[in-house]
Amino acid sequence: MQDIEKFIRGFSRFQEQYLKEPTALDSLRQGQHPRTLVIGCCDARVDPALLTGCDPGDIFVVRNIANLVPPCAPDAPPGVSSAIEFAVCGLEVARIIVLGHARCGGIRALMSGARISEEAEQTGFVARWMRLAEPVRRDVLRELHHKHADEQCRAAELASILHSLDNLLTYPWVRRRVEAGTLAMHGWYFDLAAGTLLAYSARKQEFLPILDPVAVNVPHAA
Repeated sequence: MQDIEKFIRGFSRFQEQYLKEPTALDSLRQGQHPRTLVIGCCDARVDPALLTGCDPGDIFVVRNIANLVPPCAPDAPPGVSSAIEFAVCGLEVARIIVLGHARCGGIRALMSGARISEEAEQTGFVARWMRLAEPVRRDVLRELHHKHADEQCRAAELASILHSLDNLLTYPWVRRRVEAGTLAMHGWYFDLAAGTLLAYSARKQEFLPILDPVAVNVPHAA
């Protein structure tokens, strides 16, 4: 029950901050007009709104395991594809951010072939979903076969962001807007260990810190 009590206290703070001011409440009632679509991971440690300090209505968020984007195809998983379609064609967002992160369980499962549980094997939903990133796994294992598994996973986490950005361009209405200059796309990576946020630079072809990292206190073993 402690979690439920925490949620209730949290909603009370939400009421105080957003619902008691008439202007804030009116804005929320009139509909949503976000300028940014964020495609993030389901990981409980990586909440896009918390990471970026956003208020309700600021961002349209799609979250799935490993922040993957399926390519545009008749048999594409409709949940993610329909959300992208609504954000781009309906809300006319100005930018899309694919937000990946360090120590992603989905990517680690992809790279190691680890099972979630015997019970989950009966349905295999996670394994089937992660097949979207199979090209990433193959490329990383081919190019970094001599590296430690942790390095391979980090490389796959970063590469999967770029893979999702490439898949976004298979949607005709995304590509048209990108080519017209009315839609920008960004790849971001939250490094949990270093406490920093990286952005992909197409010019330098690497992920670079958006801000200087802050000091992170890591407890040492006794």
